[in-house]
Amino acid sequence: MFAIIENFFNLCYYIYMNILNDGMNLTYIVDSKNTINNILTSQFNMSKRLKTKLINNKNVLLNGSFVDTRNTVDPGDKITLVLNYPEDSQNIIDTEMDLEILYEDDFLLAVNKPAGVAVHPSILHYNDSLSNGIKYYYKAIGLKKKIRIINRIDLNTSGIVLFAKNEYIQECLIKQMESKKFAKTYLALVDGHISPAIGTINKPIARKENSIIERCISKNGQKSITHYKVLKNFNNYTLIECSLGTGRTHQIRVHMASINHPVLGDTLYGTSKPNVINRQALHSYKIKFIHPISKNTISIKAPIPKDMQNLINI
Repeated sequence: MFAIIENFFNLCYYIYMNILNDGMNLTYIVDSKNTINNILTSQFNMSKRLKTKLINNKNVLLNGSFVDTRNTVDPGDKITLVLNYPEDSQNIIDTEMDLEILYEDDFLLAVNKPAGVAVHPSILHYNDSLSNGIKYYYKAIGLKKKIRIINRIDLNTSGIVLFAKNEYIQECLIKQMESKKFAKTYLALVDGHISPAIGTINKPIARKENSIIERCISKNGQKSITHYKVLKNFNNYTLIECSLGTGRTHQIRVHMASINHPVLGDTLYGTSKPNVINRQALHSYKIKFIHPISKNTISIKAPIPKDMQNLINI
């Protein structure tokens, strides 16, 4: 079991302060005179956009009846947010796929993506992306929800991809990313030996001119911070752990190449290593965040894939 759940809690029923979970719906037990609108902001940290959407779709209930968010409520009243309303990602077809599920509850799903599998459908991956497989899985378990990806990784990067099962959870986790409360840790094998063994790369990254894919270090780029630590040196390459201070496209790959230690097998920012590994040796190894409902710390790890493990065990 690769999901490590700190402060173990019951996956079927959460209680945090006055917020209760029954399936995907949330109920708040009012403890003082207030308005529903204030409670959605203060207790649920909900955006104005989502509050408007829920009220317009009649998904906010007071003691079981539809109500306007401006209504005043009293102690003991029950405010219910109906989050299990049906949705569909109509632009994504469902495709049966073997999924390695690392963690799942009523609100979240984390899977271990193999290298070579795209996260999103595209012209080249219209029906074989991870999102196609997730849609098939949702259909199989009777979940009529859009595909909401929290963290994205490249086609040839392996590891954890987290999905939110409703819009509220997605919003909560995006806010955690913005406030640096969502931690992402990668393992990488890079060319050469790095000195110092622990360091931070703080170089702005921008899209490379005339390229829709490649990124580069540029003074006009976005602030980008990667923390790294050497775990083990081999003859001509190094195993490192990287944690992200920011989340730019290709960030680790660009930063490691910028200090002349490109990720092994990275054909875009380094060189091909067909006799060593057939893709960039980068793995989304661990994520850590606060569960939006239980408020417990959730830490999820993905096992190191065989192609990287073989190089580590040499």
